[in-house]
Amino acid sequence: MNIYLTYKALHLVAVISWMAGLLYLPRIFVYHTENQSDKNISNVFKTMERKLYFYIMMPAMIVSWIFGILLIGSIGFEQLSTHWLKTKLLLVILLTIYHFYLGNLLKKFEMDLNTKSSKFFRVFNEVPTILLILIIFVVIFKPI
Repeated sequence: MNIYLTYKALHLVAVISWMAGLLYLPRIFVYHTENQSDKNISNVFKTMERKLYFYIMMPAMIVSWIFGILLIGSIGFEQLSTHWLKTKLLLVILLTIYHFYLGNLLKKFEMDLNTKSSKFFRVFNEVPTILLILIIFVVIFKPI
């Protein structure tokens, strides 16, 4: 079996799982924000948010990074000097920062300290989509 293709397949599975969480958690925040006054509903959202973040998103992000680094190692770390790979890594770092910012927002919801509006979360939810599109185009076309 080709180890590069195995790493690539596992990387893609992890990225898809990670992206699902990055797209879903802010949507849960929208509904949580709109129902903050109802403690029972708020507690249900807190449980959903916590489980999504810690049981799906965090492991998927870690596995994405691990297999991404293994992929770079498979093609040779000298590829880090190419512009397309630098650009991809920069975009993935931004996605990772977004991930941890969601974790910060999660803590605020947990402590009932959210000050953001549902409109904020609706707009904020577009960030990972834009980053994903850019990453895909960079990887496919490998611009100079």
